[in-house]
Amino acid sequence: MPLSIKRKKTRRIMVGGVAVGGGAPISVQSMTNTKTDDVTATVRQIRQLEQAGCEIVRVAVPDQSAADAVSRIKRQIDIPLVADVHFDYRLAIASARAGVDGLRFNPSNIGSKKHIKALVACARECRIPIRIGVNAGSLEKDILEKHRGVTADGMVESALRHVSLLQELDFHDIKISIKASDVPRTLEAYRLLSQKTDLPLHVGVTEAGSLYSGIVKSALGIGSLLAEGIGDTLRVSLTRDPVEEIRVGYEILRALDIRHRGPEIISCPTCGRCDIPLFDIVDRVEKALMTRSTPVKLAIMGCVVNGPGEAREADIGVAGGNGVGILFKKGKVVKKFPQDRLVEVVLEAVDEFEAQADAH
Repeated sequence: MPLSIKRKKTRRIMVGGVAVGGGAPISVQSMTNTKTDDVTATVRQIRQLEQAGCEIVRVAVPDQSAADAVSRIKRQIDIPLVADVHFDYRLAIASARAGVDGLRFNPSNIGSKKHIKALVACARECRIPIRIGVNAGSLEKDILEKHRGVTADGMVESALRHVSLLQELDFHDIKISIKASDVPRTLEAYRLLSQKTDLPLHVGVTEAGSLYSGIVKSALGIGSLLAEGIGDTLRVSLTRDPVEEIRVGYEILRALDIRHRGPEIISCPTCGRCDIPLFDIVDRVEKALMTRSTPVKLAIMGCVVNGPGEAREADIGVAGGNGVGILFKKGKVVKKFPQDRLVEVVLEAVDEFEAQADAH
């Protein structure tokens, strides 16, 4: 039975052509890890992210050469571009004037109210939103002293302080992120913030770590919030190729039955009955279908006897053993073939499924 999720109603803002909040689909974001002033490398990585399904991409703007590169990057990509700026408000202004679709900064390290006022005026003139990004490691001294360290209450207080500052300047195209590197504090902070504002929320667990720890923390943190209806856009944070962040983000959405993009592969963990190289087969199929967007449920099973029965809900399934492979659809065997053609047959079946889906 599908999980029933009632999303928190938030305001809607636009990041380029992507709606965030107000009931819009939860968008999947990432951030490049190239040097932004290396335009060729940055554009190449963004295009790879686009193919994987990235809907909003962020680039670091640590200096003027990065700000100068923004307009050239923007001209060569098809998804909204957000500039990530710290400390120097002039870099945010330069990025806005260069054509970015949004700014992300933490007002606590931008400087004086005069600087923030100039930055906000530029964002209003360029008609782009601002993400207030509060991290556990960057809270103001007075908040740290008041709460005796980094707490969820302190993170929320910091975020709402910055929101008030922007709203006092009559700027309202705002979204918020409020991340910690641990799951419990991240959950507590977002739950509290969600009760205190109707601004759209960008959710994630920051500095989540390498592939395994990062996936676990992100699945628990982001997944728990989304299951409670909290969150309008997300980023999975991994010390990894950012394309992996997109894959994990969509898997979290799929697991909660929120959004479905591309193939879902189910496969058995193998046992003593398995006599095919199932790990290798699954890996080859997964890599071949990495950029596909049509939702299709695939089953790749290591046992001809149990395969169709255990995976009867799959749109397409294959299983092998004793030199024979079988193709089945919705649990019904369609054909038999030589076992060494398992990968070829399942990819052909996916092509056929996609063609039929496009025809309808």
